[in-house]
Amino acid sequence: MIKNTVHQLAGAAIYLSVASAFSLGSTTVFAAAPMVKTSAPAYFRIMLGEFELTAISDGTVKLPVDKILLEPAEKTMVALSKSFLKAPLETSVNAYLINTGDKLILIDAGAGSLFGPTLGKLIINLKAAGYETSQIDDIYLTHLHPDHVGGLTANGERVFSAATIHVDEAEAAYWLSQKNMDQAPADAKGFFQGAMTSVGPYQVAGKLQTFTANTELMPGLSSRSTQGHTAGHTSYLVESKGEKLLIVGDLIHVAAVQLDKPEVTVSFDSHAKEAAATRQKIFAQAASEGALVAASHIQFPGLGHVKKSAGNYAGYQWVPVNFTQLP
Repeated sequence: MIKNTVHQLAGAAIYLSVASAFSLGSTTVFAAAPMVKTSAPAYFRIMLGEFELTAISDGTVKLPVDKILLEPAEKTMVALSKSFLKAPLETSVNAYLINTGDKLILIDAGAGSLFGPTLGKLIINLKAAGYETSQIDDIYLTHLHPDHVGGLTANGERVFSAATIHVDEAEAAYWLSQKNMDQAPADAKGFFQGAMTSVGPYQVAGKLQTFTANTELMPGLSSRSTQGHTAGHTSYLVESKGEKLLIVGDLIHVAAVQLDKPEVTVSFDSHAKEAAATRQKIFAQAASEGALVAASHIQFPGLGHVKKSAGNYAGYQWVPVNFTQLP
């Protein structure tokens, strides 16, 4: 009896102590921690066979996709809403770094200072990923639009001091032509100026090389002509130990719309019909082969697989790559 009473008293004391602590906590006001409002460095790394692949973010830019997609704005807005999105759409700009063990290869170079303060983060994220600009051996460009070449230079100087720039010969011939720029509409001249300013210092230094479409560029890397968006738009096929990656550049801009309806084009496609046909062809190949796909403007890291939608429907679905943590 006495023993039980002691236990009860002890239990009551503990209860009162805990209750008192909670009571004190409820009347104590703690200052809220300030919001940080920054993200971690944006890079994502996986292995492709024996190659190390690193997706690197150049940042995001808000695009008025309801205005630039060549379909009624109402249809665009409905498609976006199905993916819980809206216009203007915050759109990723991605580049890809391939370490073959012998070479360090960069695919595209971001916007640099050509697209405003929300882009131009490639170099910061490249360094966060463990690499320096001086280590890059080769840079292969999907095309010469400003958001893919602007990061090549800063203040008129080459950012990648040891790198050679590679681009399809038709792409270089078009965008690096003073004659073409002079003949272009006023609102298109900036595209030429961006290309010339970004690539020019490499050209002067003898660090610009062109290639013909559908060429083996080095072991494990081949070019695939995907013209339409531009005259010499190029995708790159990366292969190692039987694993394949297709880097498609601007073959697609708005996944929420163009996967479901590959026929929808954007206003800055140079040849809209050709761009749509190329997209449908490449999507079909990627879905059939099961190759990993990397896209410049699908939300970072822009890596995943394309698969056919169910039934006889002409659309596709995007299956993001599974998160992988390397040791």
